[in-house]
Amino acid sequence: MSNQIKISTGEFIPLEMHKVRIVQKLNLLPVEERLKAMEEAGYNSFLLNNRDVYMDMLTDSGTNAMSDQQLASMMIADDAYAGSESFNRLKAAVEEVLGTKYFLPAHQGRAAEHILAKAFVTEGSVVPMNFHFTTTKALIMYAGGRVEEFFYDVASQVKSEHPFKGNMNIEKLVACIEENGVEKIPFVRMEAGTNLIGGQPFSIANMREVRKVCDKYGIPLVLDISLVCENMYFNKTREEEFKDKEPAEILRTLCDLADIVYFSARKICCSRGGGIATNNEKLYLKMRDLIPLFEGFLTYGGMSVREIEAMAVGLREATDFNMIRHSPEFIKYLVERLDAKGIPVITPPGGLGAHLDARGFLPHLSSHEYPAGALTAAMYIAAGVRGMERGTVSMERDPDGTEVPAEVELLRLAFPRRVFTLSQTKYLEDRIEWLWKNRNLIGGLKFVEEPPVLRFFVGRLAPTSDWPQKLVAKFREDFGDSL
Repeated sequence: MSNQIKISTGEFIPLEMHKVRIVQKLNLLPVEERLKAMEEAGYNSFLLNNRDVYMDMLTDSGTNAMSDQQLASMMIADDAYAGSESFNRLKAAVEEVLGTKYFLPAHQGRAAEHILAKAFVTEGSVVPMNFHFTTTKALIMYAGGRVEEFFYDVASQVKSEHPFKGNMNIEKLVACIEENGVEKIPFVRMEAGTNLIGGQPFSIANMREVRKVCDKYGIPLVLDISLVCENMYFNKTREEEFKDKEPAEILRTLCDLADIVYFSARKICCSRGGGIATNNEKLYLKMRDLIPLFEGFLTYGGMSVREIEAMAVGLREATDFNMIRHSPEFIKYLVERLDAKGIPVITPPGGLGAHLDARGFLPHLSSHEYPAGALTAAMYIAAGVRGMERGTVSMERDPDGTEVPAEVELLRLAFPRRVFTLSQTKYLEDRIEWLWKNRNLIGGLKFVEEPPVLRFFVGRLAPTSDWPQKLVAKFREDFGDSL
């Protein structure tokens, strides 16, 4: 089942089940230039120029490697505004893979979330979920609702052997419905491969329990399948019932449990775009007329027909186990090596990326000094590796301006599918270990430019001391002229 191959030294290494045929040049700047680039970016990795990045591990969104079949499909695109055959091919793929009759295209995942929020969320709405994603929460709040997260305590534990930390807490879900009333809950949302707590999956057994609750109270169940490939991998490798099931059957099982399924194709399909799928005509009609208003006509939804063709192929490839296992097995390799060295990292290894525990890494920093943001900046300065802060910087302040500390402070190092090699992963491991040994040099950050919504995208920060300069000096002392 696994492509972790044992070599003659006794070590197990992940084996790539693809070959590289198109390459893109990378740059590794000297450490002094990396510091300058980080200063110019306001200590926000989103604002770095990609030409200054060696390993772009910010996200897997739109950065997964496309297959030769996807690239070839883009050449047969039907360039029609309405009634495009490209859309018909995508719709057929959606029906085949997800098992849904109705499909609404959108230009990306958050656009699909916008449609859901506009269609169903009103002032005072409460949306329960296993864990929020930043854009999901922001759009629900923008529509006048609020998000309630119901997870088990194990979800926020850094070190654990629990296989499904993304499970929804059923008891708390029921209590929320009873307390707020069915009329205030437009839908319940499950996120496959919970992004903000380390790419941790939920079990299908847990989703079945959520489905029972939704059926009892007559509430629609919405499933975000953007990271479902990784969730399926763990359903197959960790859930006894599904160990002999093919990914296609696992995916259909998940989708059949939901009333509405939506996704970012930038993740699940290794392409661009997104969409909403359902078998419920009433729910479909409630959303349909919003697509021409916000996205484009119903047969392109803000996407080019070439993107649509690539999405159709990518959706079918999302059920190829050799494709979906690549990232989780590289992540497992790195996480287990870091954990063995005592470096604080989220366990068990999840999907999407390796997640460093910034609170454990930098216990001398409080949440108000943004330890995950500081570790993200230090990672780029030390290695030219761009990760993403998934901590307090990624949270929204309360309406009165009070800072809301995150449940966990994480540096996410995403592993886009079929992108990085084992040698690059070993380089990353070495630089993380160097940072760990010099962690006391890393200081905090403060906001100097703070947007009121989704501040982690474009906000600017500054160090609270001269710690970045001290980090560079130590790097030169240890590595000499090496980059």
